[in-house]
Amino acid sequence: MVVTFIIIICLYLLLIVSLIIGFDAIKTETITNQNPKTAFSVIIPFRNEAQNLPHLINSILQLQYPKHLFEIILVDDDSEDASINTINNCFNLKGNIIDYKILKNQRLTQSPKKDAITCAIKQAKYDWIITTDADCILPKHWLTSFSYFIQQHPVKMVAGPVTYHYNKSLLHAFQALDFISLIGATIGGFGIKKPFLSNGANLAYKKDFFETLNGFNGNTNIASGDDIFLMEKALLNNPNTVTFLKNKNAIVITKPLDNLKDLIAQRVRWASKTSNYNNTFAKLVGVLVLFANAILIIGLVISLIKQINFKTVGILFTLKSCVDFILIYKTSQFLNNKNILHHFLWSCFIYPFFSVYIAFTSLFTTYKWKGRSFKK
Repeated sequence: MVVTFIIIICLYLLLIVSLIIGFDAIKTETITNQNPKTAFSVIIPFRNEAQNLPHLINSILQLQYPKHLFEIILVDDDSEDASINTINNCFNLKGNIIDYKILKNQRLTQSPKKDAITCAIKQAKYDWIITTDADCILPKHWLTSFSYFIQQHPVKMVAGPVTYHYNKSLLHAFQALDFISLIGATIGGFGIKKPFLSNGANLAYKKDFFETLNGFNGNTNIASGDDIFLMEKALLNNPNTVTFLKNKNAIVITKPLDNLKDLIAQRVRWASKTSNYNNTFAKLVGVLVLFANAILIIGLVISLIKQINFKTVGILFTLKSCVDFILIYKTSQFLNNKNILHHFLWSCFIYPFFSVYIAFTSLFTTYKWKGRSFKK
């Protein structure tokens, strides 16, 4: 049994080290020529986001990008609050000169968000689509950084960085560290030429490329995954044109959740789609991460009944934590979020239990999001 534990941890260490190498392999981009040329259709699905929309719209109004080179398309997914009034008031009170429109979502499938994005793309005026979420804040050079990158590289899909706003609560700190590890793994995957994650809060692609891929056809039965499943199709079609924009000016900030119940629901929603991945490497990563965390829990239990030396479990835990820290440190440095690192140690002890619970819960339950229940 000890040998099995050691093998799994060694495989996990090999995986994380490879992602660290991949993270460093992706060049950190800078904007050296602010000559915007790319026109963007920015698509933002929303449902009951009246509280968050003013912050998003304020960041949109502060975008330093020619107003004639982008439009904002907001898609209402049956909001029951004052979201629409909030949008109009926020834009109009600021003396708006930004081209924006609000569309009503046309529900055709089991995935409201994919329907919303598809609906918006049909009415998009420009060649490049870029998606974000209603609870996000956009950096002022967001579109400039994407435009400059697109002009320099022959790309059709570009994934961008996302981070959490951290307000020093322990729950927020735990989420931020978990999310930082996901972004680090995302960048590392691109760096080793095996991309397996992306985030729809910051994802750009050409409109005609989306149409060539037949949009979300083939996975509309899965409520989530508008980002990852589309990227999987893009990689099968033309992997050399799918890349990651590692630029500090492109970092989108999103909100952590305020209670444990919502956090569990969100993570179960994320985990529920992993069984539908077509990417073999993504499945391998998911299984290996689950096993590495599970054996630490099993090892702890077994050590308490003296069937395995507690020191062995401690060494395996320490090795895993050390390589995790390296990836998180590098990523937090890029995301300008190093102040979160003092929460790393205590979160290491909680994370194995949290991740294993989420993994197994996602296998056997439906999940709720935005007041709706979804099947896997």
